[in-house]
Amino acid sequence: MVESWSFLDTVESNFRPLVVIELAKGTKEETIEWFAKRIVDKKADGGAQLLIKPLVTENGHENIYLVGASHLRLLLGAETVGLVKECNDNSMRTFTYSSRKTFKDFADDNHNFLTMAECQYIIKHELDNLRAKNEKMIPGYPQAKLYPGKSIVRRLLTSGILVQIFPLHDREELKKLRHSWYGRVRVGYQPLDDIRCYFGETIALYFGFLEYFTFALIPMAVIGIPYYVFAWEDYDKYVMFATFNLLWSTVILEVWKRICAILTYRWGTLLMKRQFEEPRPGFHGVLGINPVTGREEPVYSSIKRQLRIYLVSLPFVCLCLYFSLYVMMIYFDLEQWALDYHEENESNFSSLMLYVPSIIYAVVIEVMNRIYRYAAEFLTSWENHRLESSYQNHLILKVLVFNFLNCFASLFYIAFVLFDMKLLRQSLATLLITSQILNQFAESLLPYWLQKRHNKRMKKRTCSQKTDIDLSLAEQVNMEKEMGTYLGTFDDYLELFLQFGYVSLFSCVYPLAAVFAVLNNITEIYSDALKMCRVYKRPFAEPTANIGVWQLAFETMSVISVVTNCMLIGMSPQVDALFPDSKMDLVLTVAFVEHLLLAIKFIMAFVIPDKPRDIQMKLAKLEFESLEALKQQ
Repeated sequence: MVESWSFLDTVESNFRPLVVIELAKGTKEETIEWFAKRIVDKKADGGAQLLIKPLVTENGHENIYLVGASHLRLLLGAETVGLVKECNDNSMRTFTYSSRKTFKDFADDNHNFLTMAECQYIIKHELDNLRAKNEKMIPGYPQAKLYPGKSIVRRLLTSGILVQIFPLHDREELKKLRHSWYGRVRVGYQPLDDIRCYFGETIALYFGFLEYFTFALIPMAVIGIPYYVFAWEDYDKYVMFATFNLLWSTVILEVWKRICAILTYRWGTLLMKRQFEEPRPGFHGVLGINPVTGREEPVYSSIKRQLRIYLVSLPFVCLCLYFSLYVMMIYFDLEQWALDYHEENESNFSSLMLYVPSIIYAVVIEVMNRIYRYAAEFLTSWENHRLESSYQNHLILKVLVFNFLNCFASLFYIAFVLFDMKLLRQSLATLLITSQILNQFAESLLPYWLQKRHNKRMKKRTCSQKTDIDLSLAEQVNMEKEMGTYLGTFDDYLELFLQFGYVSLFSCVYPLAAVFAVLNNITEIYSDALKMCRVYKRPFAEPTANIGVWQLAFETMSVISVVTNCMLIGMSPQVDALFPDSKMDLVLTVAFVEHLLLAIKFIMAFVIPDKPRDIQMKLAKLEFESLEALKQQ
């Protein structure tokens, strides 16, 4: 590295605030001075070597601080975190300060070489890596213990001294993004590159997947409309639709991998090396030595963790699953009551009453899903996983298992126990449409309305009659710090996962499922864009190369859909008429077809490359050059 960390200044005349730090009211001065000193100290002294200024308002400063960094510091930080940028020869390479001149659009006076989201990600990385040296406690708070190597920011958060850290919005850029993203209703692609530049790769990839999934649903919707119009009661006709469904669910997931590779290569995250994971903030245990890093950190017995998982978490999940099935049986009792009432009265009112049990059950399902989510988060945190990735995997597994059973158990029961295709169609339609309406209201409309009310109160309190683009820095910070915190893409992917289940598992019985999914997703794109830009604080960018464990979840659902649709085909009168004498022959034939289709599915997954040929060649070329460089050293 040409430049040494010690050459960097801690004061810069053109200070650009990037990140906001809010400390608790009444935080002791010695704590503030110590924390600020660690932020501005040189890297050689264990600091972050960033810039920090208090936010001064009419009431003085309120324990809110703005953090920035010099241009040189950000460039060196880009090398530290391993950002990948485009070179002058159009290849993608890991940025190094020593070879900075070889990168496209780089100039010493070009402060836009790094996007604002990348700058904020670098600052967050440096703050997260502020570690205790010889301190035994946080100054002024003897109960907040420290030990060498402990993350200072995480200790401040868990001790309640640090309220929050969040990146600032760029009002001008946000206004441009809003206009190009959802400012006008139009048919076209989302500005994914602009979303990525502003919010980072994880969020851009979610919107890319949402857009792709919506387009992928269109063939199912187009084919489903004539099936709905011309074959409403003719279940013989859904054999071809179910067969198309099987091939569709496989192809779209394999094609998505290729599109994902194209996007992440262009954004540079496909090449980013996976960093060594630090212990998650909530991890606790007896102080010990990490055998890999040699640093002191909490150590917790894996046997204790396994006991907590298998003796507490697993029985609790099973109990919740049993309760879900119990509620399902109550729903069927209500269905029977509604049917009996309709047979006795046969009026318009009684016809409407037939849909009431399904609507009530759909609402109950959403309520149970949300309550269970809180319980799953508590249990997973209590299991005390060391790594954030392990925590997320266990949480996703708990939530997916419950949501799958809670949402689809009644449909499986109607299809394969009651053999009532008319009730299956009615229940599927009601569950799908009701869940979509409730999700749109709970995730977007309600938060937007509450945030709008809060913004009006804030503007009245500050007596500001300016437009949002003309807000002063103090007003902007005070407004943004009260916004809700975006908790990540978990719930968004979960909603798409359940929607994929409704479409792929049973849509051959209710062909309009894909139509309603397309309509919902179009509004979802606009409502999610609205909440990202207007409702929540700006989240920190998080580099990612794919959609993670959700790819496996969707693929698992597509495998289950093969089994489900084969059984539905086997139950159709058209197929049943082919085996009038032996039902065993029918069962064996359906099982054979199901295994054959699964084999075709896995062959297709193997044959379709995950990455396009040109990207494979570029990656191979970079790997070859890296090996040659190592040989020369």
